[in-house]
Amino acid sequence: MTDMTENRGGESETSAARRSPLVKRGGGDPGSRGRTTIADGVVEKIAGLAARDVDGVHAMGSGLSRTFGAVRDRVPGGAKSVTRGVKAEVGEVQAALDLEIVVEYGVSIADVARDVRENVITAVERMTGLEVVEVNIAVSDVKLPDEEEEEPERRIQ
Repeated sequence: MTDMTENRGGESETSAARRSPLVKRGGGDPGSRGRTTIADGVVEKIAGLAARDVDGVHAMGSGLSRTFGAVRDRVPGGAKSVTRGVKAEVGEVQAALDLEIVVEYGVSIADVARDVRENVITAVERMTGLEVVEVNIAVSDVKLPDEEEEEPERRIQ
């Protein structure tokens, strides 16, 4: 005589227990254990690069920030700031962005703004998984065809 009892399905309890799923330790999928935070600066870099990729965008930032940036770029070891003209507010699941751009003369500002918005939202959401709730764009200047980028350096003789 065996000490195994039969359950309603006709199987012994020991064979049913052997087929039961294993209990996972640690609370579920390993990919969901812990928290990921993304710094504002990371989102600003992604947005800055995505905005610069749009045809019709000449530069990012106001005239003053571009002037300081040009000086910083000339300093040995100084790197071009991809975050110039971009401000991000990043929460746990959402981000909001403010961009300041300079457009090329002759382009449709509305079309450029729409393209920048689409490109920035796509890049930030794809790379970070955050939901971009808004992208505010301020057009601070228009680059005229005959304007020089910066004043030429004066040489002392």
